[in-house]
Amino acid sequence: MSQPIPAGSLDGRTALVTGSSRGIGADTARYLAEGGANVVINFRNKAPRAEKLAAELRELGVEVLVVGADLTDAGSVAAMMEAVSETFGSLDLLVLNASGGMESGMGEDYALVLNRDAQLNVLDAALPLLHDGSRVVFVTSHQAHFIRTTPTMPEYEPVALSKRAGEDALRERIPALAEQGIDLVVVSGDMIEGTITAALLERANPGAIADRRESAGKLYNVSEFAAEVALAAVEPIPADNTRLVGDVSSFGGE
Repeated sequence: MSQPIPAGSLDGRTALVTGSSRGIGADTARYLAEGGANVVINFRNKAPRAEKLAAELRELGVEVLVVGADLTDAGSVAAMMEAVSETFGSLDLLVLNASGGMESGMGEDYALVLNRDAQLNVLDAALPLLHDGSRVVFVTSHQAHFIRTTPTMPEYEPVALSKRAGEDALRERIPALAEQGIDLVVVSGDMIEGTITAALLERANPGAIADRRESAGKLYNVSEFAAEVALAAVEPIPADNTRLVGDVSSFGGE
């Protein structure tokens, strides 16, 4: 993996990445740690993976806190933030990466509960730890970001709608966050090769990923997209608070 953030540029800062025991979240946490940030690794049920990643990141000389939390449970989130407060005292970066909705056996409204309600609850719970100069990064997909103007595959539509609802709800917080000196940026990418979501979509709709790759010309892999998420934590905020990653020519306006 290349290193998008110069070593030492995040020294002394602390980043919490939700859903960071694997995939995009894990690679984002790794990039931030390579930049010098102390990292909070959050997981729901992959403790061994989270601890293995933590051991790797500690080799970089940064502090790492591993906290299990179900983001749909307010008490669990509150306990996570209490652990962060006790260990680091404050947060400089909050990366809202965890999402879902295609898992089997969940309630009918699970996608909305996780992708909208939980995102707001995590932000609210983190607010006492955030400060002037902190930044919040929300990770989404083009299929969700542009869902109002560009249809997506039926299997993904409930997730796309719920993630767009989460994005909208977070954007409503921008003025209030700005008053506290806290930035918010949305990072949107196309389908990402190697993610669980891509695998589930391929299972439900064989050939879907190949078709999207052909249409877009290229799909980012996990580490490539994670590098863009990490950069969103440090680069200047775009005027519309949106960092679009990869091809958007197949998508209409917002």
